[in-house]
Amino acid sequence: MPDRSSVEVVTEALQKGGERKFSETVEISVNLKDLDLTVPKNRIEEEIPLPNGRGKAVKVAVFGSPELLQKVKGVADLTVSPAELDEFAKDKKATKRTVSSIDFFLAEAPLMPTIGKRLGVVLGPRGKMPRPVPPGSDPTNLVNALKRSIRVRSKGNRTFHAPVGTRSMPPEKIAQNVDAVLSRIVGKLERGRTNIESVYVKTSMGPAVRLW
Repeated sequence: MPDRSSVEVVTEALQKGGERKFSETVEISVNLKDLDLTVPKNRIEEEIPLPNGRGKAVKVAVFGSPELLQKVKGVADLTVSPAELDEFAKDKKATKRTVSSIDFFLAEAPLMPTIGKRLGVVLGPRGKMPRPVPPGSDPTNLVNALKRSIRVRSKGNRTFHAPVGTRSMPPEKIAQNVDAVLSRIVGKLERGRTNIESVYVKTSMGPAVRLW
């Protein structure tokens, strides 16, 4: 079938999804082909900034020295100093709940070994190990960039999903996000678009509409 424009497909997906009492997530479903996904380099694991943001709050946590944390005060959603790290890791259930509520983590580079030792078992499987930042740096711009980003992980699966907005956003803005995500994914695949079998757009509770 011929390609359709992203705006056309997003609009149809929104229409077919019907009205809900909450703002559903709009997502794309990507189906890969002709890739050996047991080879790590063939897997997709990317943080992708969306030109128009997620359409919902994205939470970012920062591990760092008191000096670094002061710089992101009021910007990061959670800050954890070295002195607070043991307490943060102590209650496993509370830690898992907190990790589940945070989308992205940053950490001052010298803290990475300690975080890996204390929290790696919680953060690692969820794909949320912190991105290191240089000691004494000001990660404010990075925090703000992550607040309009998504994490895309294919792991060992040929089919994976990525949020590209919410149905409260204009179709044109969602479509721009779709195009940005697909451009990044295509750029990471061994044979580019040839490694993609199909792409669908859908609301979280609506039917899928084929884009590619």
